[in-house]
Amino acid sequence: MTATSYTPSGIAYDRSEPQEGGLPVVFIHAGIADRRMWDPIWGDLAADRTVVRVDLRGFGESTTRPDGALDHVADVLSTLEHLGVTRCHLVGASFGSGVAMEVALTRPDLVQSLLLCPPGGSLLAELTPDLRSFFDAEKAALASGDLDAAVEANVTTWVAGPGRSVSEVEPSVVSAVRLMQRNAFEIADSWGEVDEAELAPPALERLGDLDLPVLVLVGGHDLDTTHDAARRVCAGAPRARRVDWDDVAHLPSMERPVGFATLVRDWTAGENPSS
Repeated sequence: MTATSYTPSGIAYDRSEPQEGGLPVVFIHAGIADRRMWDPIWGDLAADRTVVRVDLRGFGESTTRPDGALDHVADVLSTLEHLGVTRCHLVGASFGSGVAMEVALTRPDLVQSLLLCPPGGSLLAELTPDLRSFFDAEKAALASGDLDAAVEANVTTWVAGPGRSVSEVEPSVVSAVRLMQRNAFEIADSWGEVDEAELAPPALERLGDLDLPVLVLVGGHDLDTTHDAARRVCAGAPRARRVDWDDVAHLPSMERPVGFATLVRDWTAGENPSS
């Protein structure tokens, strides 16, 4: 990773060398990761388009505690303003998909299209048994101060996913997520309790307001709650469509980076990827 740039409020980001033609593509990471999750595709996409990736506050190198409530939407908007981005494609993974959706609902003039890979965060509506089991495991680990166990709960649930063991996932993906997730836990521990801003009305109640193309990418080894969120988004957003990759879990861009880079190219070029 090149030298980190920061906004005045402490949000870490990378921006590639600006390219002629096409709108910038802005990447927002998953809650089990940070902007390093885009490393496998960054060089490829940066070669022929303007790409931006941010660390949401509390992740990666965005370690500055908020003065008031934690507001990821405001942080993303201020970062894009800092960069002079007035129109872009937004790509969000998991928790970052929820943030991307809320950015699009808050500032529809700013967003050309949404790629949710997969939906998560504020877009999750159903407390399915697999999600409840994860919450219970993570909560118990954190309550006992066992960060290693909390990290492994996340890796087992989200990186391997139902129907697979961690040993079946590319080791570099597993080790990268372990590093990023532990870093996020350590930042949260250093901050203590922080209030979080919430969009009102919630994003899931406003899907019909989205007058832009939305592509939803879901892995076959992802949780039932993610598949439920994908169905809700595709049913509620007028211009949404779905692509399924049966051989991945919750981080398709890390498991299939070449295919994902192609999907981003096709999608942001206005084409309709089918696989």
